[in-house]
Amino acid sequence: MAEIYIERARNEIMAAESLKKLSEEKTQKQAFRIPSNMTFYSSVISHSYYAIFYAAKSILLTKGIKTSAPEVHKKTYDEFERHLVKTGLLDVKLLEIYKEAVVKANDLLQIFKREKWKGGNFTYNTIPQANKIPADKSLKNAKFFASNIIKVIER
Repeated sequence: MAEIYIERARNEIMAAESLKKLSEEKTQKQAFRIPSNMTFYSSVISHSYYAIFYAAKSILLTKGIKTSAPEVHKKTYDEFERHLVKTGLLDVKLLEIYKEAVVKANDLLQIFKREKWKGGNFTYNTIPQANKIPADKSLKNAKFFASNIIKVIER
């Protein structure tokens, strides 16, 4: 079962990288007939978070720890911290990255919540390009987090 979540983590990173590339490369936008001013940085952040989430679930499963709804994300974070960080099995840096990704995901959720009343249109209070820096950092963190979790699992 852990292997499924590792593959999901890799898939989410690939999706994030692809959307980042699509946001930045003019020829890619032209190929898909995407307006030049359109970006997908919020989706990069979201996919990066899910890469971290799935990597965390995968390593927990290798320890026999399962998390499920309701509040699966909170439970996964709490179990990751309790069983892998506080015990010293993993570096605290990985927990910090996970926590930062959760915060970004919650920010997106709060934006959605605030904007939901506008007829179901999901809009942001900033221009799409304003999410580039957080998206870059999220993707970098997801790659670091997932690759290190996979190394631990494959030991």
